[in-house]
Amino acid sequence: MGLSLSTPPHALGADRSPFGRFLAVCSMVRYRFFLYAGLLPYLLGAAWAYGMAGVFVAELFWLGLAGVVFAVVGVEAFNEFFDSRMGTDRVFNPDDLPPMSDWVLWLGIAAFAAALAAGIYLTLHAGWPILAFAGLGGAAAIFYVAPPIRWAYRGLGELVIGLSYGPWMVLGSLYLHSGSASWPALWASLLPGLLIMALAVVNAVPDFHQDRLVGKRNLVVRLGRRRAVWLYAGLAAAGLAAPATGVAAGVFPPLCLIALLAVPLLVSSARCAIRTYESPRKLVPAARRMVACYVVAVTLFTLAVLMQGWN
Repeated sequence: MGLSLSTPPHALGADRSPFGRFLAVCSMVRYRFFLYAGLLPYLLGAAWAYGMAGVFVAELFWLGLAGVVFAVVGVEAFNEFFDSRMGTDRVFNPDDLPPMSDWVLWLGIAAFAAALAAGIYLTLHAGWPILAFAGLGGAAAIFYVAPPIRWAYRGLGELVIGLSYGPWMVLGSLYLHSGSASWPALWASLLPGLLIMALAVVNAVPDFHQDRLVGKRNLVVRLGRRRAVWLYAGLAAAGLAAPATGVAAGVFPPLCLIALLAVPLLVSSARCAIRTYESPRKLVPAARRMVACYVVAVTLFTLAVLMQGWN
């Protein structure tokens, strides 16, 4: 996990009251994946169903949203637990930090079980493709750092994140309402997919040394920090190019160009990262600006699609 976004291992230790554990869960999940990874792509898919396909089912929307929240909690719990067991976040920490409690693992299992239950219910009402989307997302989430696959340790973690929070999330949300997917919607999903993949890359740059020491062969470890910075900037630029090319091709409403207001945030992030990639703490502002870029771009694009429906 990245320096700017990770949870201190001791915050999730075994010495916790029930209320303290609840606060630890809130701290673990907090805004990072709930807002810009899980929630926004799901909302984009629902907005596309309403604005471009002319259909929206409120009951399915809210149940699907609950499933996304449970899945996000499961992702966070598994990531924290298995990273701690592999030593990823503890390489340079004091030896007297308490071990990660087993309750974090059981929290993840319970959350994924609840997400699966929601997925099965939605499948019964919307069709088998919903279960397919849920299965793809579940395999990506559960085995991101968990054995035996460990996508993040095989150089595939960033791609899995991009697919999960891009095409799979957006198209799954769209299918929930419309019973179909479309090529324009797939094109639209490249905006969150490529941006979140870029964020996953830059977020791993501060952890270069500890990831390499524990055998976490992600893209930053494989490419080196300098090349990884250029990779994340290129991925983000490609993501922001999606609305412009979609409007030029006539598949997006012209108002979708408003997403390009996020370009200055990307430029500022990339400039900071190019200067500071060898200094983990100085790189934190670059990651935060990338978060802001993602939130602004996807939110504005989603609002533009919604306005198409209102018009």
